[in-house]
Amino acid sequence: MSHKNILAVYQLANVADKINGQSWYPVAYSVACTLADQYNVSPIVAAGVIAALSPRNKWERNITDAENMLRVHSVDPDSVKSVKVCTFGANKAKAVRILQENPETESDVCAILSGPKLQEFFSCIVGNSKEVCIDGHAYSIWAGDRITLANVPSIGKKLRVQIKTDYVKAAAIVGIKPSEMQAVTWCAWRRIHGVN
Repeated sequence: MSHKNILAVYQLANVADKINGQSWYPVAYSVACTLADQYNVSPIVAAGVIAALSPRNKWERNITDAENMLRVHSVDPDSVKSVKVCTFGANKAKAVRILQENPETESDVCAILSGPKLQEFFSCIVGNSKEVCIDGHAYSIWAGDRITLANVPSIGKKLRVQIKTDYVKAAAIVGIKPSEMQAVTWCAWRRIHGVN
């Protein structure tokens, strides 16, 4: 388990994987900015809502859920809790809290998101290119083995730091940003293994 496994997946990335991966977070931020403009919130609030609603949620549905919450909040803040979303209740509660508290800084959003994976995802969306979002797929790539999400072990602080360090190292070798390395290998991994 090392940066070599990450590089091995990167070597399997085709042109589309590289283009899609390197543009993934900038496109996600563009989505957040568009939602922010449309519903009169800051881009960090929109990105925070997207991140909060992301667990076990397909990206297209994630954006639909975020927009639905932002739309309802813009006309009737009290009824935002009744919006149906495709994630866990605790994550929806974080999205509601972000909308209600309207945090002004990235660190305030991260405090509400609380979990490391959500904080990493949010940080990547808002452009922290040194951040790496460690999820089950990132773990599998790092481990060099296809592990079902249900069988990915709990990623504690020490292991998370090690995995991030290896993504940073792999990115430096190739000459791209750590967040891009994670996204490119994620795109390649999903294509290779037929993950929706």
